[in-house]
Amino acid sequence: ISHPTNLYTSLPQTCLPIVYHPDYNITFMGLEKLHPFDAGKWGKVIHFLKEECFLTDADIVEAREATEEDLLVVHTKHYLKRLKWSVVVATITEIPPLLFLPNFLVQRKVLRPLRTQTGGTIMAGKLAVDRGWAINVGGGFHHCSSNKGGGFCAYADITLAIKVILTTSVVCGSAGFQGNGHERDFLEDRRVYIMDVYNSHIYPGDGHAKRAIRRKVELDWGTEDSEYLQKVELHCEGALNELRPDIIVYNAGTDILDGDPLGGLSISPQGIVKRDEIVFRAAKQRGIPILMVTSGGYQKRTARIIADSILNLRQQGLIRGGAGQSEGLPLRATHMESSSGSAGSTSTRE
Repeated sequence: ISHPTNLYTSLPQTCLPIVYHPDYNITFMGLEKLHPFDAGKWGKVIHFLKEECFLTDADIVEAREATEEDLLVVHTKHYLKRLKWSVVVATITEIPPLLFLPNFLVQRKVLRPLRTQTGGTIMAGKLAVDRGWAINVGGGFHHCSSNKGGGFCAYADITLAIKVILTTSVVCGSAGFQGNGHERDFLEDRRVYIMDVYNSHIYPGDGHAKRAIRRKVELDWGTEDSEYLQKVELHCEGALNELRPDIIVYNAGTDILDGDPLGGLSISPQGIVKRDEIVFRAAKQRGIPILMVTSGGYQKRTARIIADSILNLRQQGLIRGGAGQSEGLPLRATHMESSSGSAGSTSTRE
């Protein structure tokens, strides 16, 4: 671990490397409904996995809130101070009425859940190294960089996970939106290899950040399963043949889903499940630890799809479910990102 943190505690081997906390879910007088993002999707994913007897509460690693000391590993003090202004948080989250609320409420009801998800990503990164794979049921705030938030992303959890734990990583993004946040953070860091698969016509269109992408896969409006999955597999294999990273950070957004109001792509639920299988299979075949975060997705059915994908990963033998069933892999890694757009998309995207 490169930086000291209290987020890591010794965990029983009976826990699965799946990180979650009920505090992930944002509910605040219905204001969360003013944003197209389903601010309760994380709890729904866990509910579906419990229904399918994949896990119980005892199997889950409980996320802990990232502290200011943790956040300062990446974020500037100036940026964190700006989050104490409700108008700034309203702009980042794209929920305008927040600017009228006292900041202590905004901190408690909006930013604390996002800090807890950020802590979950950092914890899942360590778990991935220890166990070979890990999933943070939240996180994936790929539009946030060290000094700027946007697109519902207030904290740079992907950058933090990489900087806290690792030295060499690959970030692979297969998402609707460009992951411009971590791209800006790693512009000058050749230890981090970024692959980004995204809709080139939507937010954020960050040309400066694109300079950090080592393998850029830009998609057109309405791209469907066949072309999409072919490109994901081709470029995932290509990236992992170019280098041997310490970890894969996989930003597995569901905003690529057909009908998503923001992503602009036409991928089926089965296509999303297959995409995740392709990425996990590539990691397992090479013995590279993989950390998955769930990122954006703006339809109510995305929680069911995420749960179905995790169940498929177990069925394919790429992860193991049930107490004491997790498996370890040697320390090697990469980072992948997947959502319906680019690695750094427009304002209302996570």
